[in-house]
Amino acid sequence: MSPEETLNHRRFLRLFTAHEAAIRAFVRRLVPARTDADDVMQEVSVVLWEKFDQFRVDGDFRAWAFGVARFEALAWLRDRARDRLVLDERVVALLAEEGAESEPALDRQRAALEQCMGKVAADQRDLLLRAYRPDARIQEVAGSSGRTVQGFYQWLHRMRRMLLDCIVRVLNREEVS
Repeated sequence: MSPEETLNHRRFLRLFTAHEAAIRAFVRRLVPARTDADDVMQEVSVVLWEKFDQFRVDGDFRAWAFGVARFEALAWLRDRARDRLVLDERVVALLAEEGAESEPALDRQRAALEQCMGKVAADQRDLLLRAYRPDARIQEVAGSSGRTVQGFYQWLHRMRRMLLDCIVRVLNREEVS
């Protein structure tokens, strides 16, 4: 690879990794299942890299990536139009538009959640994260915490309430600033 290609590759990777979670969340809102979103994300990643030379250096990578993701999701849905569970293309376009508009607010909420999670004791944060893993079995997580399932659900409710209150406080401080 030439030095210019290496620099371009690094620039792409930095931008892509910085925005991958938001792009994935955007795609996830447009397709019916998580595995479908994974398939679409693979295509989005390839197309973003293949077309990266068309991206303006001073451009908004996230907005550009959302546009690519929208078209890839629509193409994926068109390919599966025979399936009755697939949304109409106009509905997907509307969801994509609303998703792009709501993304800045979702980013602020994610940042506030991250800030609030940072205030939670490490052992409790680990327990919370374990409870929300896709393959989590609440009975096992509750047992490892020394709580009954009912007691764990009560603790989980208190933790979610505490996090929500914290997020609201953080977001309200942002509005005042």
